[in-house]
Amino acid sequence: MPTPVSTSGHQPGEQPPEAQSTEAQPTEAQPTGAQPTGAQPTGVSSSNGLESPANTLDPVINLDDGFARAFPELVVEWAATAVPDPQIVALNEPLGAELGLKAHALCSDDGVATLAGNRVPVGARPVAMGYAGHQFGNYSPRLGDGRALLLGELVGPGDRRLDVHLKGSGRTPFARGGDGKATIGPMLREYLVAEAMSALGVPTTRALAVVTTGESVRRDLAEPGAVLTRVAASHLRVGTFEYAARLGVDGLVQRLADYAIARHHPEAAASETPYLAFLDAVVGAQAQLVAQWMLTGFIHGVMNTDNMTISGEGIDYGPCAFMDRYNPATVFSSIDHAGRYAYRNQPPIATWNLARLAEALLPLIADEVGRPLDDQPGDQTDEPTDHPAIAIATDSLNRFATRYDLEWRAGMQAKLGLVAAPTDPELFADLLGVMADDRLDYTRTFRRLARSFDDLDDLDGGESTEPASSAALRSWVGRWHAQLSSEGRPVGVVAEEMNARNPAVVPRNHLVDETLQAATDGDLDPFNRLLVVVTNPFDEPDDPRMAQPAPEEFTARFRTFCGT
Repeated sequence: MPTPVSTSGHQPGEQPPEAQSTEAQPTEAQPTGAQPTGAQPTGVSSSNGLESPANTLDPVINLDDGFARAFPELVVEWAATAVPDPQIVALNEPLGAELGLKAHALCSDDGVATLAGNRVPVGARPVAMGYAGHQFGNYSPRLGDGRALLLGELVGPGDRRLDVHLKGSGRTPFARGGDGKATIGPMLREYLVAEAMSALGVPTTRALAVVTTGESVRRDLAEPGAVLTRVAASHLRVGTFEYAARLGVDGLVQRLADYAIARHHPEAAASETPYLAFLDAVVGAQAQLVAQWMLTGFIHGVMNTDNMTISGEGIDYGPCAFMDRYNPATVFSSIDHAGRYAYRNQPPIATWNLARLAEALLPLIADEVGRPLDDQPGDQTDEPTDHPAIAIATDSLNRFATRYDLEWRAGMQAKLGLVAAPTDPELFADLLGVMADDRLDYTRTFRRLARSFDDLDDLDGGESTEPASSAALRSWVGRWHAQLSSEGRPVGVVAEEMNARNPAVVPRNHLVDETLQAATDGDLDPFNRLLVVVTNPFDEPDDPRMAQPAPEEFTARFRTFCGT
């Protein structure tokens, strides 16, 4: 179905926003921005707001405050809340090495203080970022980093910029009612899931470190406080553009779009219609991301517009989870009572979110087609309903479905070891239908299919319900084998390729739950063991339990939470 650009910002069947994103804690009255004070680092400005970093070197990490300088309207300069006794409990040394950071420096007193927010790196200017958001379909005009701070940008080779961001660093002016703190369980959860996603090849923000703070944080019980250091291509969200549009500052949305194009989608700048090309690029990036989520059985859980990045990276893994037994209606989030963000709804929700981005960009797209939004024939109304920019933007949004389908079909083709698209048009859909009917485990089914060349009974795999005994599955396997035979490739090669594309392990919900509870109780060994397994997802684990779905009784009661 086409998705028109609607200026209402609502859709039928919306659910009230009972909770916010893992960072956003809105406030009824807050500053829309503050001019930063203090000495400014030296740098060379460019028209898009990106600048080269200062020359002064920091022994831990060298950052630039380019975004804060470019967009004072979208940030509030703020200091992290000092913590009494920061201790590193998880350090991503491989990621640090990729970023040119030294493990010994990060583990030093200065390094730990930096990761906890007690020390501000040279060139950094911590800011809370402002953004709006549609949360469960309902518009919240002023959200923002209620418990998070952008320290600055790490500038690498080729002027590639990566945000360095603290989460759980204390209340900001964007907080409402919350304490601004985080606990060790949710922070290690984000670390674990982000690294698992990276190992699976899914675009994602990354976790650099988790430090405990030496203080207790009250949730249901008193739990150890913690701060996560996150690295991202940027923290620009659909909600950032919604916020900029609502502020009504002349030229702000255009400046933000120019910045996002330069940083994330530079190919759009060469187009005759760069802002439409920018929308197209974000649509394409999100289509690729959501297709990969679906191919891995991943459920984000809180796909609000403030949790959708412009870069196309996954972000904010608070209530996320992986499916065990295949059911497209699966929901784990404790606040998603209506199933708005259920597994099967992720592609249409992504399209709906992108329509909110199109609304913010619509004046720029209208100018590109030579007819500003306020240039309407006949009666003037508050909302332009008959304008070529709306039709053009809607066409861009409608391409999400096509791009998503191409990405998903290519991925499913690879998961089944096929070189070409199957001549059997219902092959993919029928497999999912059998998986749903037989209650097959999503992840393990594809690994077992790779063994079916030797013995179809390997599909049984010890499942408690023995679903592989069904005639429907055996019939489907016969159709699939026939498709493979037509390609004439050795079955050993096919099986090897399938095992390289289909993970043996994902972060199983019951294991993650056990691991985080152990960490909360002071035992990090289970976390470290699980981290090793999920960051080598295509290897069969030594412990078979790591690859098995959760018991039925666990899944029936399991719910996820944002962690605020």
